[in-house]
Amino acid sequence: MSPTAPRSYLFALIDGGGTVPPELGAVRRLIDRGHSVEVLAEDSMIEEVTATGATFRPWVRAVNRPSRNAEHDPVQDWECGSQVELFTRTLDRLLAGPAPAYAADLMAAVEDRRPDCVVCSMFAVGAMVGAEAAGVPYVVLMPNIYMLPAPGLPPFGLGSQPPAGLLDRVRTRMTTTRARRMWNQGLDRLNTLRTSLGLKAVDDFWDPIRCARKILVLTSPAFDFAAKLPNTVHYVGAALEDPDWAIGQPWTLPPGADPIVLVAMSSTFQDQASCIQRVIDGLASLPVRGIVTTGPALDPATFEPRSNVVVVASAPHSEVLENAGAVVTHGGHGTVVRALAAGVPLVILPQGRDQADNAARITARNAGLALEHVADPATVAAAVRDVLTNPSYRQAAEHLGRSIRDDAASAALVTELEDAASPTATRC
Repeated sequence: MSPTAPRSYLFALIDGGGTVPPELGAVRRLIDRGHSVEVLAEDSMIEEVTATGATFRPWVRAVNRPSRNAEHDPVQDWECGSQVELFTRTLDRLLAGPAPAYAADLMAAVEDRRPDCVVCSMFAVGAMVGAEAAGVPYVVLMPNIYMLPAPGLPPFGLGSQPPAGLLDRVRTRMTTTRARRMWNQGLDRLNTLRTSLGLKAVDDFWDPIRCARKILVLTSPAFDFAAKLPNTVHYVGAALEDPDWAIGQPWTLPPGADPIVLVAMSSTFQDQASCIQRVIDGLASLPVRGIVTTGPALDPATFEPRSNVVVVASAPHSEVLENAGAVVTHGGHGTVVRALAAGVPLVILPQGRDQADNAARITARNAGLALEHVADPATVAAAVRDVLTNPSYRQAAEHLGRSIRDDAASAALVTELEDAASPTATRC
């Protein structure tokens, strides 16, 4: 594929932990093609951004956490006692509340750089409004499954299967309507911002995403559920590279020849420490060799290892997966697709966010099992034993993994981003 004329891109990214590697994968691919990229992002991402070769620009008025430590998380969703509280916190602290700040920072960056295209994290709604007000085309990245309501999809966040009959469709419609009302509690604030910038009011809080020139879904359509989607939505394949902070890290396994089980429970804090310890205790009862990667948010020294389980801060999962028999995970998209691409089945204990939905897609294809995140060690051990000894799980994972690898190797992501920056591209 020959490169197009060099373009200038401005990325507006929010640190979602596991969303960062695929988003920065897009940055790296554009730079490799000769394009110029500046990344407006949080200080917690500075090392990963600069490693791509892009120019780092910090959020100044908008949310800017200095690290991924729990105390710096703006929402702290693990504390929420209800869905209402979670919606309210997310709107107030990340979406509607700071939207004017995101818009102001984005417009200042546009004024300085005059990019051909702005590329936004899905939750950077204020930045999308800023790009629209500045008259610059923008693209939205979804580094997981397609997350907005669409015919054929179950409601987001519940871990449901697609509606199979009339009753299911009615329930889905009711749940979607209820969620829409909750998100639209931020609509007045969003429209106040829009009108202050000379833009028309919108009818739905997520309309700035729908008005993007393109919505790029960074997964394989073979992984997601089939649905009727807008023609601006394009599946461009998953990013399978390890995050920069894991590459080159030394790692060892317990001695022996027993099957390898990788345990990975989020690169951000989700109050997952007790879950990890229960998994460790469960693996201790099995003839396996476990390796637990805690990620940047947790200290490996706080866990009690077992003779057949090692606990480390990080390790390149791509290397561990080459010989792994199973993965135990919270169900973050990055961990899930890398496991499947290696043909490794999973045991998933969702903590929140999109994880139950990823688990639903795994179980629908028989590529693994899903448990409650409070599962006790014996339940975890039984699930791991089942996944290791029943060959149907690995066969299903290998089958799905072939599509994920093929889509990840395609040039679709760069092609769509280059097309979006073309002056002749169709606008929304």
